[in-house]
Amino acid sequence: MNAEFLAVIEFWEREKGIRKEVLIAAVEDALLTAAKKAVGPARELRCVIDPKNGDIKAFAKLIVSEKVSSKHDQISLFDARRIKPDSQLGEELEVEVTPANFGRIASQNAKQALMQHLRRAEKELIYAEFKDRAGDIVSGTVRRFERSDVTIDLGKYEALLPNRERVPTEEYQIGERIRCYVKAVENSIHGPEIILSRADPQFVIKLFRLEVSEISDGTIEIKGIAREPGFRTKLAVYSRDAKVDPVGACVGLRGQRVKNIVRELNNEKVDIIKWDSNVKNYLTNALAPAKLKSFEIDEANRRVKIWVSDDQLSLAIGKRGQNARLTSKLTGWHVDIEAEAIVTMGFEEKVARAVEAVASIPGISREQADVLVHHGLKSLEDLLQAEVSDLAEIPELAEQAGEIIEALKAESLRRNPGTGESSAGT
Repeated sequence: MNAEFLAVIEFWEREKGIRKEVLIAAVEDALLTAAKKAVGPARELRCVIDPKNGDIKAFAKLIVSEKVSSKHDQISLFDARRIKPDSQLGEELEVEVTPANFGRIASQNAKQALMQHLRRAEKELIYAEFKDRAGDIVSGTVRRFERSDVTIDLGKYEALLPNRERVPTEEYQIGERIRCYVKAVENSIHGPEIILSRADPQFVIKLFRLEVSEISDGTIEIKGIAREPGFRTKLAVYSRDAKVDPVGACVGLRGQRVKNIVRELNNEKVDIIKWDSNVKNYLTNALAPAKLKSFEIDEANRRVKIWVSDDQLSLAIGKRGQNARLTSKLTGWHVDIEAEAIVTMGFEEKVARAVEAVASIPGISREQADVLVHHGLKSLEDLLQAEVSDLAEIPELAEQAGEIIEALKAESLRRNPGTGESSAGT
């Protein structure tokens, strides 16, 4: 057994990096636990392994007594002197208390306890190594599936990619190598657990930090992100250096930088947007290439209503409202997008407006204006072309024709003082 245990200990020390001293301590604890179960609550119980043959023996310190009231704590003087001839009453004597078949029982218990201790020690190593790595990107191999959760082999350790952190459009195969974002290292009831994610927006941010040097050195700042994993991401960026175009730097030469990220995201659409402190400009950038007509901004409730032309409405809202929804998440404003109403003025409204315009000329009443408009004279320009005889032919205006012409001349001179006398009525 001794050789077998040493082989196991050396294997785990080599494979998992757990120190031999820790493993040996676990074996000793396991042997003692097994001895307590087999022997009972013996006093100062200890176990030893014979280095020659590997036998396990249990020893307890018993008090030499004239009358034994507890066999776990006491030994009779007669039995003590059979072990040690000069034993005296009250003396402590270490006595072997190894029960029958104890070696086999102890060996089984020790193996079980050792495996439990190994798992516990391994989890402690996981926590120690990964507790400060939340936010990193790691690469691993798909090992197995447990319902919809995926177990990822990171080498020495395994991590979990839960269903909630998966991208709905992605399918993984056993043995496939994937990159993931370390979202958290959690201490569950089963010990430390590495939680990975490919759906978290921080995964995209981390990819940009790795790919775009201007982001990692602080020249470009990521101001916001909104993501629907597998479909579309909007990323708002801002440059602290006026000479550096934040969008161009993220896209890269011939689009190479963003192409690398899109490839990692399995062709998820990525919109890179220039951040602006002015909400109108920011929303315009976020909803591009849709052309926006006008805004109604409610600062108190952080709501904005945007009007677009009818042909731009579907482009601005996006498929199933995705573009507008992501814009709301990105900017932090509730965004409503509506088509601009095209107002078609009816005939009666046009007539009413013309009557108002003619009636505004000094010297012409509303009743006279109504008659003039209904005879086709809808503006001052039209009226200036008329003569007294033309107006006299209109029964309702026959008597006032001259007065009307004089009023028109006066209005024409008022509006155009340098043109001399009007030709109306000449």
